[in-house]
Amino acid sequence: MCACEFLRFVSDAECQIEQLPWGPHEWLCRPGLTDARELQVVRVRMPPGKCHAFHRHPEFEEALYVLDGQVEQFVGREKRLLRAGELAHIPRDTVHGSYNVFKTPCTFLAILSPASCKGPPLIDVAHDEPWKSLAPLPPPPRT
Repeated sequence: MCACEFLRFVSDAECQIEQLPWGPHEWLCRPGLTDARELQVVRVRMPPGKCHAFHRHPEFEEALYVLDGQVEQFVGREKRLLRAGELAHIPRDTVHGSYNVFKTPCTFLAILSPASCKGPPLIDVAHDEPWKSLAPLPPPPRT
């Protein structure tokens, strides 16, 4: 896609879908789809009993905004129940995890900035202490 083909408006039909263990990710804004340089937006549909176990983003700050359902959200060691209309801010390089311990799906937006990074975008710490002991669901196996 050349620069002239970047989308300014993204519909459900145009979003880029990525299947991940903790639910489908529907990318609405990211490099290659839009011309965004400072922003990524992804809608995550997390099924019951799934989690995006403890991890950190060395170069991104993030905001998680719940659209539907509820999720147990950790930012560091602090845990809150987030419901529709509520947001968690995760500073850059801060360990966090999202756990759907409920019987209904949860849908949230993850907004990350900047739009790209030089190093790894995500570092998994779910199998490390103290995070492993804090998790309400077992971490997925390492791949």
